[in-house]
Amino acid sequence: MKSILSVEGGHPLTGTITVRGAKNFVPKAMVASLLGDTPSKLSNVPLIRDVDVVTDLLGAHGVVVDYDHDAGEMVMDPSNVQRARRSDIDALGGASRIPILFCGPLLHQLGEAFIPQLGGCAIGGRPIDFHLDTLRKFGAIVDKREDGVHITKPTEGLHGAVIELPFPSVGATEQTLLTAVRAEGITILRGAAVEPEIMDLINVLQKMGAIISVDTDRTIRIEGVDSLKGYAHTALPDRIEAASWGAAALATGGDIRVEGAHQPDMITFLNVFRKVGGAFDIDEAGIRFYHPGEQLHSIALETAVHPGFMTDWQQPLVVALTQASGLSIVHETVYEKRFGFTKALRQMGANIQLYRECLGGTPCRFGQRNFFHSAVISGPTPLHAADIEVPDLRGGFSHLIAALAAQGTSTVAGIDVISRGYEHFMSKLGQLNARVDYVD
Repeated sequence: MKSILSVEGGHPLTGTITVRGAKNFVPKAMVASLLGDTPSKLSNVPLIRDVDVVTDLLGAHGVVVDYDHDAGEMVMDPSNVQRARRSDIDALGGASRIPILFCGPLLHQLGEAFIPQLGGCAIGGRPIDFHLDTLRKFGAIVDKREDGVHITKPTEGLHGAVIELPFPSVGATEQTLLTAVRAEGITILRGAAVEPEIMDLINVLQKMGAIISVDTDRTIRIEGVDSLKGYAHTALPDRIEAASWGAAALATGGDIRVEGAHQPDMITFLNVFRKVGGAFDIDEAGIRFYHPGEQLHSIALETAVHPGFMTDWQQPLVVALTQASGLSIVHETVYEKRFGFTKALRQMGANIQLYRECLGGTPCRFGQRNFFHSAVISGPTPLHAADIEVPDLRGGFSHLIAALAAQGTSTVAGIDVISRGYEHFMSKLGQLNARVDYVD
């Protein structure tokens, strides 16, 4: 895939596009198929790079994957799970952080797992030690070596544990679920993440035969079972992609209908979208996002774990806030380095200042530390074309939105990163009458 895009901005995005299954759920459901004794079928699967990475990793471990790209349907048969070659894991693992979630299922199926050096977006700490400590509590033996981390199951097997998370980490919650469902005894997870994607993973595991209950105080209780079967499940739609296109409509003065967008998972985003001055119409098939033609409003906003304002919604919305009247304040409480993408926006004419202080009503983990995790956006400021480099997945899509909103023609390098989480984004831009093309 070519990595540099020429973008002629200043034209409203208008039209209809479709979102399929959530990037933050589908790869995890694919990993869960390893736990079953029979094949699993997953529907509404998007064609994104993270799905390709997990498909290859499953294949390296002997899982037969049949993926119908057009229909978005995938069947995974784990009947011949086997040890993967180290070279295959090394080659595939560097592109994603997903391999660490293979540990629990592989320990149950093979008695051992290996984690190479992991990739992913450089937006802040997502320490591997968080996962390793969780696995140790189940009784796993963790051996850190120069080539990676070797993990083995003790002779007596994995056992239930009491786990208390200092922060509702999505990754640690997923790790716990995928390990606890077949560990002997009961696991209590306190301080768990309860995002819609987590709840859908619980739906999948329950279909497989797991016994999982969720309390209102972020406590999840898992009763381990001896075996699990395959599942048939339709993935929930990607609320991050849907919101990204909504922000693109707002920033460009456009009108975008997002088929597949699901209101219950986006209530918090929709409230903020309306406060900023955006408009939307909802029906059973999707959500229409549009700029009503009036001046946008500045806001004060803090990101938070679900049901708060999602950190992945923050970056595309900040682009739209550059066009709002007054001072907007955004306090990032989930990832400490998420404002790196604003450098390119300032290069394009945005007035954005970053601060180390918690500019919000909620003190966070990053207060009194050397992280620029609060932003003040003064607007409206006209954006002009520039040559910019994509920093990460969500920041990259935000740069693309900015280039589409700016006057003139921008070049956006590293654009292939966007394919990690946005299915057919070039085709969708075409459907929205965007003036974009790859640079040879």
